[in-house]
Amino acid sequence: MCSVIILRRPGAAWPLVLGANRDEMADRPWQPPARHWPDRPNVVAGLDELAGGTWLGLNDEGLVAAILNRPGTLGPEQGKRSRGELVLEALDHADASEAALALAQLDTRAYRPFNLLIADNRDAYVLAHHGANPRHRPETQPIPEGVHMLTAFDLDDDADPRTALYLPLFRHAPPPDPGTASWGGWPELLGSRIWDGADARGAMDFRLPSGFGTSSSALLALPSAERPDLDPIWHFAPGAPHETPWKPLDLG
Repeated sequence: MCSVIILRRPGAAWPLVLGANRDEMADRPWQPPARHWPDRPNVVAGLDELAGGTWLGLNDEGLVAAILNRPGTLGPEQGKRSRGELVLEALDHADASEAALALAQLDTRAYRPFNLLIADNRDAYVLAHHGANPRHRPETQPIPEGVHMLTAFDLDDDADPRTALYLPLFRHAPPPDPGTASWGGWPELLGSRIWDGADARGAMDFRLPSGFGTSSSALLALPSAERPDLDPIWHFAPGAPHETPWKPLDLG
């Protein structure tokens, strides 16, 4: 179960900040974010070598997208398309509203359930495929201002033990200030291995005996359209964030 923390501050110099931990099987091959797709030269994203898609990406137009599984749907399924393709499809668009409108027309029968985050420096949405839906279309939810958390559950859903424990901590932590090269209290929380209960998956950063656990982490910030002097910032940790430092990616 991956986690994404979203900070929306319309009117700020950095109106969108994301923190994201990817949880995956340790033996699933992947490559760090880069321009891996010759047919999409404007896209920087991590590469899932098994299915060819990605879990988190950014395009040169300033659109970011991320995919998360819904509960009980880890891994591929025979006859279903890879959910990692949806991030790339979202990044074919120039802004979040346009991308959300287009992907809201997906036939969800082609995919296992998912949460798809689509955001830019103006708007942010979650498109959720819960499973049974007579319309066979994802449900679209705008993300309001403030700090929010998305996991395999619904946005800010405290039925998820991880969200119930960590969302208040992120909301009370010192906020990121990318303009001063500060990510506030977020790095410590993204690398936190504490949990409330018997299941270690409630921690932000964990590893189970099966090999499933937190495999990488990202800190990403988008500048305001009113600040053409600023460029997006993406710091990436290619391992468990409690022991792997974040380093800036070259987005050029």
